[in-house]
Amino acid sequence: MSDLPFTLDQLRILKAIAAEGSFKRAADSLYVSQPAVSLQVQNLERQLDVPLFDRGGRRAQLTEAGYLLLSYGEKILTLCQETCRAIEDLQNLQGGTLIVGASQTTGTYLLPRMIGLFRQHYPDVAVQLHVHSTRRTAWSVANGQVDLAIIGGEVPAELQESLEIVPYAEDELALILPVFHHFAKLDTIQKDDLYKLQFIALDSQSTIRKVIDSVLSRCDIDTRRLKVEMELNSIEAIKNAVQSGLGAAFVSISAIAKELQMGLLHRAYIEDVVVKRTLWVIFNPNRYRSKAAEAFIQEVLPQFTATVGWSKEVLEQPPIATDALETAVHNSAES
Repeated sequence: MSDLPFTLDQLRILKAIAAEGSFKRAADSLYVSQPAVSLQVQNLERQLDVPLFDRGGRRAQLTEAGYLLLSYGEKILTLCQETCRAIEDLQNLQGGTLIVGASQTTGTYLLPRMIGLFRQHYPDVAVQLHVHSTRRTAWSVANGQVDLAIIGGEVPAELQESLEIVPYAEDELALILPVFHHFAKLDTIQKDDLYKLQFIALDSQSTIRKVIDSVLSRCDIDTRRLKVEMELNSIEAIKNAVQSGLGAAFVSISAIAKELQMGLLHRAYIEDVVVKRTLWVIFNPNRYRSKAAEAFIQEVLPQFTATVGWSKEVLEQPPIATDALETAVHNSAES
């Protein structure tokens, strides 16, 4: 080990500088002094005999050699983390860490309930939840930074062969209205009634928005005629806007359970139209899977569709592909 021209601490510092964009912010994130960070970088550059940063700009910019070292350094640090977690597993779930990823809606409304259930059985396991876009979450799983993830969007094409992607459950996207809207008095509304509404929606490039438009189009609804009066960047903001009478919206049924119970929103049913999307569980079969991750998949996921907030149709059927999940986990453990 003494022959290596770098240490793990130096790789951690390099990664922190690249992420934070400056030596000072990197030092703050690592709880060390800026001179200590600068000295480690100088020693690293001297040991490698190559500059790792361009010092001309205001932001710490990696050189080509710096990017190369960062790329390999991240893989080395990930393997070190896997090693530590494998050793922790020897304690048989009396410790260790579970890292779960999720896209925005599943991470906000579904995963906290699942993690709560897991923690009831394994209180000594530290659980981390990383909520990002579907694309970023999929890459985190591929890179070994996340054990498994539940997403509602499509995995990037370049990762589909390297990840295990299992269909898990269907999430219904419900039409919500202000409780005082005149359509709220009807048992169901007609397709043409959608053209009379003012909609509040996520950005047109969001995964949920694309799913909604696709399903409505298949139901012979011209989405170009829908009046989108406002675009907001969060489901909570959309719910509050609808509640205030600013318009209608499609949101995941899991996101409105509390509001429906309290009578703050009205869920409208559209004749012959049900908007659903598939939720997927993804993991990397070539990465080490901890006992905590296996316990989460085998003990918590089978109860997922019993969580408050799912549609009646989903509540009445068993979880989708639970056997496939367990088989995939078993096969990857053997490999």
